Amino acid sequence: RNIPFVKFGGLKFLDAAHIKDMLALLRWAENPRDRVAGFRVLQLLPGVGPGTAGKVLDALYDQPRGALAQMPSPARSEGWNAFTAAIGDLATSTDWPATFARARAWYEPVLEEAHDDAAVRLLDILQLEQIASGYPSRERFLTELTLDPPEATSDLSGPGLKDEDYLILSTIHSAKGQEWRSVHVLNVVDGCIPSDLGTGSTHELEEERRLLYVAMTRARDELHLITPQRFFVTQQTRNGDRHLYAQRTRFITRAMVPLYDDMLWPALKPISPELQAMKANVDLKAQMRTMWAK
Repeated sequence: RNIPFVKFGGLKFLDAAHIKDMLALLRWAENPRDRVAGFRVLQLLPGVGPGTAGKVLDALYDQPRGALAQMPSPARSEGWNAFTAAIGDLATSTDWPATFARARAWYEPVLEEAHDDAAVRLLDILQLEQIASGYPSRERFLTELTLDPPEATSDLSGPGLKDEDYLILSTIHSAKGQEWRSVHVLNVVDGCIPSDLGTGSTHELEEERRLLYVAMTRARDELHLITPQRFFVTQQTRNGDRHLYAQRTRFITRAMVPLYDDMLWPALKPISPELQAMKANVDLKAQMRTMWAK
């Protein structure tokens, strides 16, 4: 409907900078001739820019995998020895997914130095490591991750650059520290808040409760908690239900409901007296007698 909007959070998983860094590190270890991956990885080191990275890659062309360990340290580059040792281990190791843990151990200090929200981004790295553990080899992991990537990440997108007023779409995680005049929280029902995957323990349940608290406290003037009555579903049998009834989140108990203004959309209209008068009395007894007579 041509409504201008800005989206915070929920970036495509493979579009996040820290995920690109980790995958580039693994790709370069898998294929030393991957110049794109090597170019990105080398520039993670302090003092290494595009020019130096290009010279290193030129010197390594047609060299064996272990040649990087014998390369002299570029000028003003810190941590070169630790970097070459890590790359050497990654290039020669076949122990997967332990190789991923070795790559993460080298990258974590780089991540903390480069990003203020390193703790949030590290969660994505750990998620990527869990995904990696489901594959038999590094080559298989890199290939299939490209073909079927995860959907989203907790990384943050940039600020909106629109001059006019716009709608803001945000995940709850990315809304931390923000405040808006009017906030609409979608799907405040069990299964979404709390997530059906976040109810396995008391700790997980309390974390889901804190998320709802974060969402509700983003509102300055108006807060709308949206509770759909039904969720429509697909792939049902021919005579199956076409929807599921939703239940209000367990975090808003029956005793708390009077504290909220209950609003329906569209608003219910009272039945007119004329329509009430049209209701006919049904003689169920007579209908049953007629049915059995047939």
